[in-house]
Amino acid sequence: MPHDVPRPPAAGAGAAFFDVDNTLMRGASIYHFARGLAARDLFTTRDLLRFAWGQTLFRVTGSEQPEHIDAAREAALAFVAGHGVADLVDLCEEIYDDSMADRIWEGTRRLVQHHLDAGQAVWLVTATPVELAQIIRKRLGLTGALGTRAETIDGVYTGRLNGDLLHGPAKAEAVDALAREKGWDLAVCSAYSDSSNDLPLLSLVGKPHAVNPDGDLRRYARTHAWPVHDFRRHRQTLKAAIPVTLAGAAAGAVAIRALRRRGTP
Repeated sequence: MPHDVPRPPAAGAGAAFFDVDNTLMRGASIYHFARGLAARDLFTTRDLLRFAWGQTLFRVTGSEQPEHIDAAREAALAFVAGHGVADLVDLCEEIYDDSMADRIWEGTRRLVQHHLDAGQAVWLVTATPVELAQIIRKRLGLTGALGTRAETIDGVYTGRLNGDLLHGPAKAEAVDALAREKGWDLAVCSAYSDSSNDLPLLSLVGKPHAVNPDGDLRRYARTHAWPVHDFRRHRQTLKAAIPVTLAGAAAGAVAIRALRRRGTP
């Protein structure tokens, strides 16, 4: 049975880590960002379809094959290469307010608030570019955000990543490093995700939760007696999870091409 809002630990004990796509937000944040760019005539339908096919395999299958990781990395690089950080942040803020703010799952918002009310730190942990993750964090009043980072020189993106995409095991590594820096005991920390790709992160903490889970994560959570929260209505779990995953995987390169085109005279 799905669980209601969990009772959090005592104030100051540990932290809570939330995935973004389909955990905190309906659909994928980068997809909604790409749609915002489309509404501003910054890319074509052809761009969207081309990107959708390439990125869907990586996201839907959860494949860790090198060629899929490389494709995702290349997309993330193209997303920002040659453009100013300030320009990207301005776009993120505008599009979040216009078309993303109302896509936050109310149930997950309550989970977040419960941790905040208990005096705990709440961090986003997502493969989405950190600039977009930071906008979401600020708008929701959260503590911090970990996301995919691109290298900058003099306020302009170079087209190289600082480290790897924050996906799968990389999320767990980033959270482990953050916990050591902050002095948190991961045994009393919580983590929330919709995807079996995040099992390394979920298994790292003492209080893992599955939110709107895909089939593999739902089965794993039930086997291990993890709380399961499903805030989707009037749709079967599998039917809901796959299109959202497709959309999330699909949008990054579209946004990438859009930003590159935006910088073209």
